[in-house]
Amino acid sequence: MGFKCGIVGLPNVGKSTLFNALTESDKAEAANYLFATIEPNIGRVSVPDKRLEILSNIEKSEKTIPTYI
Repeated sequence: MGFKCGIVGLPNVGKSTLFNALTESDKAEAANYLFATIEPNIGRVSVPDKRLEILSNIEKSEKTIPTYI
């Protein structure tokens, strides 16, 4: 099961900057003029969870894979 989400808002309010910060990349062009980003950008964001390490230690997992959106 996949989970998808989007960032929507008015023009020139920082959606691309937020996207770049969340994905820790520079995929989305962040410029100071209207409609700088027309095409959709796709990225992955990890979802940190403190419980994951605890569960991994209990089950003695060889590999721990965090959740991504």
